[in-house]
Amino acid sequence: MISVHGQGEPQGPGEPGAGLGQAGLGTAPDAARPVTVEDKVRKIIALIRPAVQSDGGDLELVEITDQGVVRIRLHGACVGCPSSLVTLQMGVERNLKAHVPEVRAVEAVA
Repeated sequence: MISVHGQGEPQGPGEPGAGLGQAGLGTAPDAARPVTVEDKVRKIIALIRPAVQSDGGDLELVEITDQGVVRIRLHGACVGCPSSLVTLQMGVERNLKAHVPEVRAVEAVA
């Protein structure tokens, strides 16, 4: 299991010129080490976060299990919002599965 709680999420939309395409996922933050699943997940979340933040919410990556389950904590307006499940499944999960093949599911944690 990769525990990532408390390591801080990127605050901006990602690196300049970064997109959701696979080409942007191949560059490790530190060129001396290989790109990890966590690196890929964080990059996709960083690209999704501005849209969530524009509606008053936020996302926090809590952990990635050995089974490929990404656990996300919702903040702000997302807490208790009836649309948060749709955002989690159609926004976060769909994008993570499309761009990070190791991701099997996404679930919200309290």
